[in-house]
Amino acid sequence: MKGTVTIFKKELKGFFFSPIAYIVITVFLLISGWFFFSTFFLYNQAELRNFFIQLPLIFAFVVPAVTMRLFSEELNGGSFELLSTLPVTDTGIVMGKFLAALAFIALMLLPTIAYAISAASLGDLDWGPVIGGYGGALLLAGAYAAIGLFASSLTKNQIVAFIIGMACCFALTVLDRILFFVPEGVLGFFAYLASASHFQNVARGIVDTRDLIYFFSLMFVFLYATSLVLKEKR
Repeated sequence: MKGTVTIFKKELKGFFFSPIAYIVITVFLLISGWFFFSTFFLYNQAELRNFFIQLPLIFAFVVPAVTMRLFSEELNGGSFELLSTLPVTDTGIVMGKFLAALAFIALMLLPTIAYAISAASLGDLDWGPVIGGYGGALLLAGAYAAIGLFASSLTKNQIVAFIIGMACCFALTVLDRILFFVPEGVLGFFAYLASASHFQNVARGIVDTRDLIYFFSLMFVFLYATSLVLKEKR
């Protein structure tokens, strides 16, 4: 546990020494702000619905950009061998990096609370869906961060890691929009794999165990797969 905490602190601190992190934060806030304010004044409604509707698509690009360097940078620079000698298990390494990425994304989301405050100041905002939306955002971020971490462990090239992670996250995001191509016999399976529908359920304040199982299963599967990749590289 001590090794995991050390890696968590190191990686979280490393984000704020990387110019890419500030670029990602700026792009995220610009895009999310545009989605919020472009419809907020248009429909004259005190809500964050459009912001949360677009969030899975934004995360599909932003989260892999956050995680792409976590293993690729060390594999490319040769510091992975040094990391392997530390008194910490592969699982500890993976969890430390994963929690650092999730904490960074949570900090990235923090300024968007200003959207809720703006909406509340101009109308009667229902805080229930807002709280549900941010809870769902953290679950979605955790699932996508696990996917991005797995992609980063596969290659030394950060751009390749980003493309692999983004492709996987984007596929899960838009899956519910292309279900009419899926054979009826496996429709239920692919519908369950669609991340956006699970996120929207949580964002509406509907706490369903199937949605929680979905997100935590994605995290477990991809974090475990990342641990297996690290063992193979050792």
